[in-house]
Amino acid sequence: MKVKQETTANKELRDRVERQLEWEPEVTSTDIGVGAEDGIITLTGSVGSYSEKIAAEKAAKRTFGVKGVANDISVTPLFKVTDSDIAATAVSALESRSNIPSENIKVTVKGEYIYLDGKVELKFQKEAAENAVNHVRGAKGVINNIEVKPEVSSSDVQDKIVEAFRRSAALDARRLMVTAYDGTVELWGNVRNWTEKHEAERASWAAPGVTKVNSHLHIVP
Repeated sequence: MKVKQETTANKELRDRVERQLEWEPEVTSTDIGVGAEDGIITLTGSVGSYSEKIAAEKAAKRTFGVKGVANDISVTPLFKVTDSDIAATAVSALESRSNIPSENIKVTVKGEYIYLDGKVELKFQKEAAENAVNHVRGAKGVINNIEVKPEVSSSDVQDKIVEAFRRSAALDARRLMVTAYDGTVELWGNVRNWTEKHEAERASWAAPGVTKVNSHLHIVP
């Protein structure tokens, strides 16, 4: 009886994710497979752009009951573009963003994959750089090797994250615990869904001085 209940739960979760993918306007491919096992979703199949692959992953993560996503979708670009053209477009995309120190970031393209290298002071700058090139036509993926190298004390990092948790309407700070050392943040506690987990991690990354976040948060719907 227990096996049957788990199988039913997996099927219901898979169906919810499939409906969420159908609802997402950025996901147009009909060649995406969905597997579900104990809250973990596996996405397979093929899409025409890297941005669509990322959109599918985000849609799956927003689905109730999802604890994690393995994104095994392959990208087959609809338009054949040379590595040089992809690199030029990526550089222009970075330079057009005022919140990205593009002078500190190096772009390399190999086999239609974009590689980002360099150093920035804040985690959001690293994420902004990746988001800026996600939509480059012809790219199969983005490898973000940018390092975050700030200079602040661990106690300041921890205090700022705790304050951010208390301000957030999406989080119950009483259920969360934070420790910080040498730029690394450890998160402990329970959250109600993937969105709340993401918000706690996002708020932690937003603190100046954070170079790594280890999330030990448990999703308890």
